[in-house]
Amino acid sequence: MNIYYNPLDVRCKSVTGGIEQNQNVMIRVYGKSTEPCLFVLLKDGQSGAQYLRMDEVADGWELLLNLSDPGLYFYYFQFNDGRKAGCGKLRDLEFAGSPAFYQILVYETGFRTPSWLKGGIMYQIFPDRFYRSGEVSVAPEKWLHQSWYESPEYRMNAEGKVLNNDFFGGNIRGILEKLDYLQSLHVTVLYLNPIFRSFSNHRYDTGNFMEIDPTFGTEEEFARLVEECRKRGIRIMLDGVFNHTGDDSLYFNKYGRYPGVGAYQSKDSKYYAWYNFIHYPEKYSAWWGIDNLPAVNEECPSYADYITGENGVIRYWLKYPLGGFRLDVADELPDEFIEKIRLAVKAADPEAVVLGEVWEDASNKIAYSKRRKYFWGKELDSVMNYPLKDAIIQFILSGDTSLFRQTVAMLRDNYPKSVLDSLMNILGTHDTARILTALGGVHAYTKDEMSYTKLSESARRTAKERVKAATVLLFTVFGVPCIYYGDEIGMEGYSDPFCRFPFDWDHMDADMLAHFRRLAEIRSSLHSVFYDSEYKEIFADAACLVFERRKGKEVAVVIMNRGSDRYEMQYRGKLYDLLHENIAYADHYSILPKTYTILSNKPIK
Repeated sequence: MNIYYNPLDVRCKSVTGGIEQNQNVMIRVYGKSTEPCLFVLLKDGQSGAQYLRMDEVADGWELLLNLSDPGLYFYYFQFNDGRKAGCGKLRDLEFAGSPAFYQILVYETGFRTPSWLKGGIMYQIFPDRFYRSGEVSVAPEKWLHQSWYESPEYRMNAEGKVLNNDFFGGNIRGILEKLDYLQSLHVTVLYLNPIFRSFSNHRYDTGNFMEIDPTFGTEEEFARLVEECRKRGIRIMLDGVFNHTGDDSLYFNKYGRYPGVGAYQSKDSKYYAWYNFIHYPEKYSAWWGIDNLPAVNEECPSYADYITGENGVIRYWLKYPLGGFRLDVADELPDEFIEKIRLAVKAADPEAVVLGEVWEDASNKIAYSKRRKYFWGKELDSVMNYPLKDAIIQFILSGDTSLFRQTVAMLRDNYPKSVLDSLMNILGTHDTARILTALGGVHAYTKDEMSYTKLSESARRTAKERVKAATVLLFTVFGVPCIYYGDEIGMEGYSDPFCRFPFDWDHMDADMLAHFRRLAEIRSSLHSVFYDSEYKEIFADAACLVFERRKGKEVAVVIMNRGSDRYEMQYRGKLYDLLHENIAYADHYSILPKTYTILSNKPIK
């Protein structure tokens, strides 16, 4: 039996990806058979399946599907002889006794993501390490590096802890001085790791949600930064760390450095109910057991109100025209709490984004034995796209297109289109090795090894070429590319804290920076193409991939050949090689081994 179905083909599923509740969607299976075909539908969390008989048409079977209840659905097809067919790796139909399910995510009517985010370019800054302007001082219990180019401290103290109390002094004034630089990369979103008062240099141990860390600057300076960024078309996205606080905080106050009475000091503290004490006061729930990060109880009404209420943290900071919040460890926040966060964000600014840290497929993720509802319409606008990161790295290192193609197909099929266009696409972050190191092929296994291991000149040349190829994919697939500060100038570094070295302003790799700037220029010049156009695979085999993004009369054709074969591409008209001086090719282009490029019918400066 010759049967064809692929939900990424609009002839088979009239709406690609997640669908809106009560939206009519035509499902069509193509084949030459007179036997009936059943559409077997299962709603997540409910027992039993619906067996919907599809209408027989001239070239197969079809069913008009309309789902009124938001949620996650799974389906496969069953034929009269008992054979079943479900989801193959690239979403093609695959027959099996126990077929893999296809998925449909149904989201609430009216759910949309902020339009300003799409088609843009994001830049992530670890605030202490970007640029220092003027004199900086730190509290007595902290220390300031004498040189900007020293290594971050990674060694444990006598108690076996890394205190993270060493600072380099990156500050708001420093970012203000470098806005021309960010603008040269066509940045539209500036994502800042935590900026609120904290003990540590990473500031994920919040001391006071309502105060800018004094080492970073003042609220007046922050207001100026927001204003100057807006003038340049840049919106700031803050890091919301709402799963835990610091033990050295206004709320817990373990060391008595804050005024008032913290939860650690007295059960009569107004913050006591925020925390989960096991044996008061010394034993309490903490994030991943790290005792300087006491976990909060997000279901506590006073805590939820402090973060999301009328006078809460969210609304306080959104009095400034920010881009929104990134939610740290979103999968550890209850759905109900994320809903409250979204309501607070959208009440303050309907165009502000709520973006979550999720490392897996966020459309069907199960966390702590509970299916999450991120994209049902009441929670997140977007997530960090770790699946794509892993797929790009694997493709570039192995030369095998398989995982990349499968990941792209999975994301396109599972996510609502408006989410797909808003994804935060990454190659590295403050939590992962820098992309140059990740693609360099030189391994280090201990913190001591990581502190001194660098790429040889030969390994660096290889890694640079790999990074250039990886970023071509990052900047041209659906979603929003995010540059982790320093990756664009060829910085190296293994995992935390070595991926958090200060920005190396005195040793910028001009060749790498020129490549990033060219990609940014291409993306900016072809904004309509990269805003929300469909992703269309033109050709793929084991080592070569060609896809296009097209909007109206403009098109971008992306070519990535990691293999040793040569291919001939035929088309009508003239295409310009945007990575190679706008060289024009009429009707024909030769794809050479081990090459990549971006072709367009529109030359850019």
